[in-house]
Formats: sequence, structure tokens, C-alpha cells
Amino acid sequence: MKYLVGISRIIVGVLFIISGLIKLNDPVGFSFKLKDYFAPEVLDLGFLVPYALLIAIFVVIFEVLLGVALLLGYLKKFTLWALLLMIVFFTFLTFYSAYFNKVTDCGCFGDAIKLTPWESFTKDIVLLILILILFVGRKYIQPFFTKGIRSILIFASFVFCLGITYYVLLHLPIIDFRPYKIGANIKEGMTVPEGAPGPIYEYKWKFNINGEEKVITTNGEYPQVDGELISTETEMIQEGYTPPIHDFTMERDGEDYTEQFLNEENLVVVIAYSLSNTEKDGYLPIKEITDKALKNGYSVIGLSASSQEMTEALTEKYKLNFKFYFCDETTLKTIVRSNPGILELDNGTIKQKLHWNDAQKLQLPVVENAKPKLDLSLKQRLDSIAVLDQKYRTLMQTKSLEERKKLGESMGLSEAEYSGDLSQMQSVLDSVNMVFIEKYFIQKGYPGKSVVGEESSLVAWNVLQHNPDKIPLYLPLVKKAAEAGEIPKTSAAMMEDRYLMMEGKPQIYGTQGMTYDDARGSFIWPIENPETVNQRRKEAGFEETVEEYAKILFGDDFVYEPRTIEQIKQ
Repeated sequence: MKYLVGISRIIVGVLFIISGLIKLNDPVGFSFKLKDYFAPEVLDLGFLVPYALLIAIFVVIFEVLLGVALLLGYLKKFTLWALLLMIVFFTFLTFYSAYFNKVTDCGCFGDAIKLTPWESFTKDIVLLILILILFVGRKYIQPFFTKGIRSILIFASFVFCLGITYYVLLHLPIIDFRPYKIGANIKEGMTVPEGAPGPIYEYKWKFNINGEEKVITTNGEYPQVDGELISTETEMIQEGYTPPIHDFTMERDGEDYTEQFLNEENLVVVIAYSLSNTEKDGYLPIKEITDKALKNGYSVIGLSASSQEMTEALTEKYKLNFKFYFCDETTLKTIVRSNPGILELDNGTIKQKLHWNDAQKLQLPVVENAKPKLDLSLKQRLDSIAVLDQKYRTLMQTKSLEERKKLGESMGLSEAEYSGDLSQMQSVLDSVNMVFIEKYFIQKGYPGKSVVGEESSLVAWNVLQHNPDKIPLYLPLVKKAAEAGEIPKTSAAMMEDRYLMMEGKPQIYGTQGMTYDDARGSFIWPIENPETVNQRRKEAGFEETVEEYAKILFGDDFVYEPRTIEQIKQ
């Protein structure tokens, strides 16, 4: 019995220490697993979800200390009871998960050793037996060292655990056991090897044979029986091979960009699995390092499971110069234990992965033969101009003096500003804005999306629209930018139509409408060859026909009727 107790003591103590340290290496990951258990469909302990990380830290540190205490013989009675209660609880939990198929991975050994629910339950049964042996033979558990030394060792273990916890929470796990570790290739991780076993299904065919119902079970082939088929039930009895990486996508606006980005070199990816509980302090260093990446020739994107509205609000708030794409939340949590986090991909291979606290450590050597992705200083200047371009126009759209006052005060304007001649003040701003834009036009051409990003590419277009006397001079430049894909072709089409209308000529695409207070009323400005306008609109990228567009301008009851210049003049 003495030797059996000794062996059990070593096995239990070492297993508790190893299990605890593995989870201590990744307490955030263990907290995700606890949230799975707290879910309504499992234990229904939703009130514990906000405390999942604290509970995870406490459990894993306590687990390590129990293992150390058992090996040292420290507080024998307390240690044995704590071990017994803990293993009884976990045995119940793993049985519940296995029997009801609730949580498919208990997380006992983190991501280092994956166990099925039944394997976890079996492991806990073995540990329960070993701990019961320790209870029965507790008189053979003799302490090592003096009481003072044992206390020092327990305290040192506690401090050691706290140190590891502090480090991994502010950085990332010391050892990465996940399929997204540095050096892993995501494309390869998503691949199913040739000859890998597929899932096996069992088919239960219910027939009516001579007035009697009979169920025949096969693995897929149709039974050779004479009778009327009533129903079929299918059950997967054995899962096939599942690649280590699955549910990984990069989507936006209904399009899948996964293959495109996984085949791209020098790609920096910002991971923010949920913007509702992301760490806001992380976006200042994220912006700084991503701006540097863009300057050095890297492409930058974001991945999030949050809505596009939330990601766009975030990029606007922190002036981030990249777009977010959608990816599954669980997948993003697996990729990096930081919200936000950052990694570098090269043809799908993870080259670097960092917590936002370490964003400045991202190595970004200048990419040879690569042009800077964006002129960030110009983009910031254009973004400021965009604000001025709409400064008083927003106030002009108010319907009452009270509404104007309220909006003006919210914008930080003085009474003299929001109650003054808004049109005149906006005209002054338009002229000032045009001075900068015109200078850039002359020196470098149109500042399109390859220079300032898609969001800022239409700032110059808006400024030009609001300085109509300059449109004849720079319309060719705008059309050239549209042909090069720097701005939408629809924008160039609208400006060309506006120019033609100002010249008193028929427009081409039917984008301009007019409203008079006389008998002419509201109408679409005359169109050259109106019978083919919808074909031209389609080629320019417009989604609506001219008839549909007219209703957008003038209301659902409006019916488009082609007019000529002569009719308008009359």
C-alpha cells in the first residue's frame, strides 16, 4: 500500500502541475472554454461569464499549487480534500459533456493535448481512483523538508504562477500550441490530405413490406427489397478527417477574399474578434504600426466578427487606414489571444504574431520595389478638407431655426456662425479648399484611392463639384482617374453630366435633375439619345435605370418622360 500511495502521489501531483501550467500558459483560452460551460445550453450560469477570466486564473493557479502541495506533503488534509472535491466536480462535468455532447473539448490540457469528452471523463475516473487511494493511505503521505521550507516553496510557486499569468496576459502565451503558431501556413492547415478518411454514415430505411413496417440499416447503399419506402434517417457514426484549420474566411460585402489574401506577400492583419469588448487602448499603437506598414510597402487589413457598421465606426474614430473583413469569432479567438492583436502573413504563412502591447515590436523592413501604399499625410489633409466641405452644408439642411441652433451648438459653433449667412461662409470654405486641391491637380494629378485610400478618394471630387467654375478645366483629369480605377466611373459620369447641363447641353447618363417653381416642375435634364441611356448607365456602373433613378430623386410617384433642350427653354 505504501508504494501504491507513493506512485499515486507522484502521478496525481505531476499531472495537476502539468495540467495547470499548460492552462496557465493560456488563461485567456481557458476562460473561453469556461464560457462554453457557462452557456445557457450547458450549465446555464450566464452570470459567471463576465468573471470567466478571473475564475480561469484562480482555478489553474490553485491546480498547480495543489500538485506542488501534494508532492511536498503540505497541509495534507486540506490538500487531499481539495483534490477530491475538484476531481469529483470535473468528473461530473466531463461526464455531462460527454453524455449530452455539450462541450466537445474539455480544455483539460489546453490546446497542447486535445481530448474527446469521453477521453476526458476516463482520465478523470483514473485520477479519482488515484486520489481515493491517497485518501485511504494518507498515513503514508509524509512531508518533505521542514514546515518553513515547504511554506517558502508553496509561496514561491504562487509567485511564479502570478508572474507567468501577468506576462501572458500582457503579451501572448509563452508556448503556442494552436494551429496558428508562428511558422504555420494557413493554406496548408486548411487542406485535407489525399486519402484522408471521410465521415461514415449509417442509413436507416423504413419500408412498408406486405403491410408491415420494417427498418433496414445500411452504410449508404439502397436496400434491395420489395416494398414501399416510408422514410430515411441518417446518422454519422464516425467523423472523418478534420483539418486543424477550418472556418477561416476573409469576407466583405458578400465576397470571399480568403484565397486572394492568403496568396499575398507582406500582409499585415489586425485581429479584433469582437469590437464590443475590444481594448480601446490598443488602437493607438495599432494605428501607428499599421501606418508604418503601409509606408514600407505592406498591405494591411483587419479581421473581425463584428458588424461592418461597427468596424467602420472604429476605423473612423481612430483614423485607421485599412478595411476590416469578416471572420468567425471562434477562429479569431484561436488565432491570437489579444483583442486587438496583430500578425504578418506571407503567402499564408504566419511570420509574426503580437499582442497589441507589443505592436511596436513588429518588424517591418521596407519592401523592395514596392511603392508606399498610401500618402498618409495627404490623406489626413484631405480628410480635414472633407470636414470643411460639409461644415455649413449640414446646417443648411435644417428645417427650423431651433434645429439649426441645436445642431450648431453641438458642432461647437458660435451663435454668429450658425445664425449667419451659411451659404456665403460655405462658399468661402469651398474656395479655400479648391486652392489646395487645384495645386495638387497641377503638380501630381488626381489623388485617387491608390494614393489616399478608397474612403478619401472622392474628397477632391466633392471639392471640385462645389466649385463648378473649375469643372471644365479639370473634368478630363477626373475622367482619366475613373478610367484608371482611382475613383468610381459613376462619379466621373455625374460630373460630366453636370458640366453638360451647365453648358445647356443634353447630358449623357441622366444623373442630373432640375426643379422649377413654374409649369416645368421637376424633370430629368434632357438626355442625348435617351433610348440608349440605360445601356450607358450600366456600362458606367450605375445600378438603377434612369426611370428608377428619377423616382429616387423626385419620389415614387414620379414618372420619367424624356425632354429636349427646346422644351426646357420654352
